[in-house]
Parts: sequence; C-alpha cells; structure tokens
Amino acid sequence: MNIDLNGKRAMVCGSTAGIGLACAHELASLGASVTLVARNEQKLAGVKAGLPAGDHQHIAADFSDPAAVRSAANEALERAGAHHILINNTGGPPGGRAIDAGPDEFVRAFSAHLVCNQHLAQAMVPGMREAGYGRIINIISTSVKAPIPGLGVSNTIRGAVASWAKTLANELGPDGITVNNVLPGFTDTDRLGELFSAKAKKLGKTQDEILAGALGSIPARRLASPEETAFAVAFLASPSASYISGINLPVDGGRLQSL
Repeated sequence: MNIDLNGKRAMVCGSTAGIGLACAHELASLGASVTLVARNEQKLAGVKAGLPAGDHQHIAADFSDPAAVRSAANEALERAGAHHILINNTGGPPGGRAIDAGPDEFVRAFSAHLVCNQHLAQAMVPGMREAGYGRIINIISTSVKAPIPGLGVSNTIRGAVASWAKTLANELGPDGITVNNVLPGFTDTDRLGELFSAKAKKLGKTQDEILAGALGSIPARRLASPEETAFAVAFLASPSASYISGINLPVDGGRLQSL
C-alpha cells in the first residue's frame, strides 16, 4: 500500500491543537511538506519546530475573516508553490439549540467554515489540477449523519460543508482530485472538554457524569485520540486512496447507529 507523501505539500488548518495538530504531524511523518495555518503565530512557530524534518511553513490567519484566509492561501502559494493536499479544519461554533440562536450566529459559522473552505479550495485547486493529484479533506462531525443535541448551529453548518464537499467531489473528479469528509466522534480535545463543561453546568451535573454518559453511548467505551482521526486523514491524503471520493468517513468508535 502506497501511503508515501514525499514530494507532496499539504496545508493543514487549525494545526496548533487537537485533530489539526495530529494531522500535521502524521502527514509530515509520511514525508509531506506542511503549511500550518491557525490564528496564533507563536503557537504555529512552536508546532513547526516540532515537526519531523521537512520544508515546512506557517502562516497566521483568523477564520472569522475570510478575506484574511484567502490572503494567507495566496501567500502560501507564493512562498511554497502548489499544494497537493488541503485539510479544512476549523473550531466549531458555540453550543446551544438551533431555535435559540441568532441569525448572526449562523452567518458567522457559515463564513468561518464554508466560505473559508471555498476560498482555500479555489486557491489550491489550480495547482492540484496541474499536478494531476489533489486531496481535499474536511474535518467536520458525525452530526452530518445524526444531529447532536445542543449543537444547533454546528449541526446546520457541518451539513452544509458536507453537501459542498460532495458537490466538489463530482466536479473535480476528472482532474484527479478527491474530496472527502472525516467525521470525528467524541475525541479527547480541548473543544470536547469545553462542550462537556458547558453541558454539565447547564444540567447541574459534574463533568465526569457527562463524560460517563458519553462513553456509555460509544461501543468502544472510550474517547478517540486526535491521532486516530489523523490516521484516517493521512490515508485519504495518500496515493492509495485515489479511488475514494465524495464520502463521509466516521471515526467514532461505532457510536453512530446509522449505516
């Protein structure tokens, strides 16, 4: 099986923590040169210093500002040339019921996720086409298949990104570009801790009680590590995944009850 990424360049968004950080390390370990993208310049520099040897870059961009993200993409292309792999990964919006969310919350989430993804894809696809090799992988959520209670805005936007990705997969397939979504389940990240903490406060429970309830819903009876999601991402980014496109791949320990 060919999972060698030597000679490939990958852009990994949200790469200073959690799943994005794990993806950056895994792709670099397979030989890819990685362009790290996140808000914090200092953290980016630290992550870059810790990657396996390679021609790695980092660019700071805030995904609340789509124009800044497009500018960062253009800067990355000027610095390093074409990118063959794009990992779209952005922190989710705050929790809460959909009916209680203000319209501006949906607009902000749509902008940070789908609009920024579109800017990045439009910037990167020409180089992918020229190379005859492209992988666009979106880290979204199992809510694409089953909405998660209390994450109304996130459920809505994640579904929009999934449909966008399926459309792109159809459009870009003839160019040798695959587009796939990875759907993490409950993963041991700061984001999950924040969500569990907010839920515990709202329900008058301890965070350990919320965690126990979550674990009971997972056949594997544990949280995922960020690295376990990164392994799936790395495979989809590899030459061996050339005939896999337009899919939603759960990495959730079997929690989803749908096929």
